[in-house]
Amino acid sequence: MSSPDLPPYVGINPDVALSELGGPTTTKGFAQIAAACSAGRDDLASRGLQEDGRRSLRLFSTWEITRYLIPVAPAHFRRVLKGNPELPQGQSETEGGAKWFTLEEVLRLRAHFAAQGSKTKDYLPYRPKGQPAKMVAVANFKGGVGKTSTAAHLAMSAALDGYKVLVIDLDSQGSMTSIFGGKVEDEWQTVFPLMARHYAGHLQAENHRRIDRGDAPIPMDDTLTEAQGIKAQDLIQTTHWPNIDLIGAQLNLYWAEFQVPVWRMQGRGWKLWDALTDVLEADGVLDQYDLVFLDTPPALGYLTINGLAAADILLVPTGASFLEFDSTGRFFDMLHTTFQSIEEGENLAARALGRPEMAFQWDAVRTVVTRYDGSQQAELAGLMQAYLGKTLSPHRQDFTALIGQAGEQVQGIYEADYRNFNRDTYARGREAFDATYAAFKRLLLGTWRRDELAAQEAAE
Repeated sequence: MSSPDLPPYVGINPDVALSELGGPTTTKGFAQIAAACSAGRDDLASRGLQEDGRRSLRLFSTWEITRYLIPVAPAHFRRVLKGNPELPQGQSETEGGAKWFTLEEVLRLRAHFAAQGSKTKDYLPYRPKGQPAKMVAVANFKGGVGKTSTAAHLAMSAALDGYKVLVIDLDSQGSMTSIFGGKVEDEWQTVFPLMARHYAGHLQAENHRRIDRGDAPIPMDDTLTEAQGIKAQDLIQTTHWPNIDLIGAQLNLYWAEFQVPVWRMQGRGWKLWDALTDVLEADGVLDQYDLVFLDTPPALGYLTINGLAAADILLVPTGASFLEFDSTGRFFDMLHTTFQSIEEGENLAARALGRPEMAFQWDAVRTVVTRYDGSQQAELAGLMQAYLGKTLSPHRQDFTALIGQAGEQVQGIYEADYRNFNRDTYARGREAFDATYAAFKRLLLGTWRRDELAAQEAAE
């Protein structure tokens, strides 16, 4: 036994250590561990489910609606409901108690106020006509920076703000899918068939050219043939949020990281980085939603490249620590190398053929400090701001008790009933994510407005 004055790693008895060790782990042991995790995950994920096994979204009180969702005074809100009995009236848990509403009812009420209320108030969020949905990728290959949590809460914030949102999970870990209660049986319910369909279209065009040259066509296998009949709408599933839909992910999606390079070797002219964008545009998805959030894997593979290439806005969450700052810098360096390589390869051929050259472009790119502790990280965050300048969002997302508690309950903070928390804890936690959404919304509205003015100028 070691002295209490010595560190705990001094004097460990090898025989005692051996007795605590247990047997070696085999490949079969991984399956047993995975099964245990699966059982635990199902148990945790079942919290808050309805009897039919689906998630349900909580109700919203009059106080919450008038404070956060519809900018009217509570007394005026109640007068409008009384004067319009055809509108949702809410439900009370006790006689004479506060009224509670579903989010579907809140959206109906917001539409009524937008049509009948004061024209000086913004009841509906800004959305220029004739513009497609904005696609937002949340990416970093550093784990633990709150990538999925940030994407999920931005999607929820946008939904509460009145936008129609599609969430696309590109990460085979499927964390975003779990947050929104998605059910994905295999890779055919993920974006995989959309990428396969895009390649199949390229292969068909290439085979026509081969036949014209007198060459034998490349065979179309069963995977590509089946993918040709699948549209994005076939993969979109509703969630417990009335205005958030999902294309989910599961472990088999990782197969795309092996299959895509095989297709790329077979069809050198295939523009794989355009696969997701082209298919979503062809299927009209960008006209059916206001925002599309892309949650990417924590690695710069083919799925991440598709998400980044598709994005109009790129958000890169990072912690305020040296290692995370260093990793984020390397992430941007890898982005530069990857996309510059694609541009150089494409433009070499374009110049030879006299065609216009290509260049990737993003409306806005911002890093966001997450899990911020001002008492410990203010100096380093200030240095990061000095070096990154406008690229680093001045808003820093605090880590509060509400975030941790909501996570333990398998919920986003907007899904948590504020009555289950201390009121101050709820207010601080909500303010942290409301401020994150406000910083994002400024980017969103600025990019939409720029597009709107450009369209007006082009029409003149």
